Parts: sequence; C-alpha cells; structure tokens
Amino acid sequence: MTHEQFMKNLEVPAGVVDCVLDTDTYNEIDDQFALSLMVKSPKCNVKALFAAPFFNANSTTPEAGMERSYDEILNLLTLMGEEELKKCVYKGSRTYLKDEKTPVESPAAHRLAELAMEYSPEKPLYVVAIGAITNVASALLLKPEIKEKIVLVWLGGHSEQWFDTNEFNMMQDVAGARVVFGCGCPLVQLPCMGVASTFIISGPELEYWLKGQNPLCDYLARHTIEAAEQYAAGRVWSRVIWDVTAVAWLLNDHDRFMFSEIIPALIPQYDHHYSHDVRRHPMRRVTFINRDALMQELVETLRR
Repeated sequence: MTHEQFMKNLEVPAGVVDCVLDTDTYNEIDDQFALSLMVKSPKCNVKALFAAPFFNANSTTPEAGMERSYDEILNLLTLMGEEELKKCVYKGSRTYLKDEKTPVESPAAHRLAELAMEYSPEKPLYVVAIGAITNVASALLLKPEIKEKIVLVWLGGHSEQWFDTNEFNMMQDVAGARVVFGCGCPLVQLPCMGVASTFIISGPELEYWLKGQNPLCDYLARHTIEAAEQYAAGRVWSRVIWDVTAVAWLLNDHDRFMFSEIIPALIPQYDHHYSHDVRRHPMRRVTFINRDALMQELVETLRR
C-alpha cells in the first residue's frame, strides 16, 4: 500500500461502507447500542458480526463471555427483525492470545481473515472492534496480508492523559493489542477514559427518547435503567455508552461527531502504559466527542 493510500484510509470513509463488528455484546449495555446503530445505519453494509471473549461478573470464563455474547447478538437481531443477518454471526475466541505470534483459532478469526481477502487498499473492509481484540489479532496472525485490506477502528485503552491504560478491552489481551498496534494496518483508536467516557446517557433521556418507540428501543432503555437501579439505587446517575463512539467514527462526515489527530502508532506495554517511537507508522486517535450531536444521530437511528 502506498503512503498516500494508507493516509487516505485513516480518513472517514465516504458513502456506504462494508463493515464488520467484533463485540463482547453481553458484557455491558453499550455494546447493544453500538451493534444496533451499525445494523440500522444506512451507511453501514454489515458483512459479519463476531462474538468476542470477556471475563467479569457477567461471565464465568472468557469462553462463557463469548458464548453469551453470541446469544445476545442473535437476540438483538431478532428485536430488529434482521433474521437474514443471523447467518453472518460467528463465535469467536475462547481464550486470549498466549503470546504475540500464536493466533487463537475460531470461526470468527477464520471468517475475518477469509472475508478481508476479498478487499483491497482502495476498497478496504472496515473492522469495528469494541471488546478484547483477540479475534482481530488472531485473524492478522493467521493471514498477515490482510493488514493492507482492512481499516481497524478499536475502542480500547485510555487517553494518554490518563494515568494508565489498564482499560477493560486492552488489559484482557495486551498481546493482542500489541499485535494490532504494531502490524501496520490503518488503525483508528477510540480511547476510553478521557474521550469516549464523555458519551453518556441519563434515565430521563432513555424514558423520553426511547421508551415506547419500538421493541429494540424498549429493550435498550429497560436494561440500561434496570442496571442503573442496581448499582446506583437512590442516587443521581448517567451511563457511559462508550462503544457507540467506535461505530460512529464511520458516520463522522465533516467531523460532525468527533475530532481526531494523526500520531505515530502507540506501543501498549504489559505494565498497562504506552511507550512511544516516532519512527512508527501513523495511526489516528480520537480526541473529542461531540456528545449532543452524536446522541441525536443515535436516537434518530434507533427509533427508525
């Protein structure tokens, strides 16, 4: 790929784009919002949906998290009436990378590697990832040449102004993060704390904008409010729906929803910090989210 084409692929794409979503959908409610935005947006031609592993209070193992995410993807597609798209849902990794050279084989990793080979630097496949990056890193290890055929948009890590990068998506698979930051593919990073953390929604907004609009909106509003009533009972609360920002980068014509900058590719370290090398290939890092403009787009899309 020429330098000019590489830099062009770091820009927001024009028109309808072919894309896939890699998501730990059962982890938090923000994944459900993000997946729904991608499937319902007219700009996104969704080619596949991949279930990513996760391990926290909502799962007993990374594999269990992936399985629950797979089921939740199917549930959301039912709510949206997207039965045909269920044929394009794939189970992902059951563990994280054990090192930076050995892929975790899964239907998702193999399908991503196979699908990406149908694209080119001039017409790339947009890979939006909103969970641990194991599936994508594994696909790149299985078939390294796809680095020139994809653009990776990942919500992972924190902003450099934050005191560490011990963020859920990145800390689960630091080896995977090092693979994707170092492989040389066009990469757009949505940092969590300090950037995506500003994209929040409140209970009154959920009630006013989403409840009663359609089965999907009712589901998203109900589950967000029910969760908040458990962890913030009797207190003022708002909910960060981080993952929406990664999908929204594809829709960011004329910087409507966010600003970003070009920097040398960061180096995630195993001690949960970044290191730097100015000789590294460029990447794009989002620095600011226009919360109200993006919320308007999200609400309008979900209510369709």
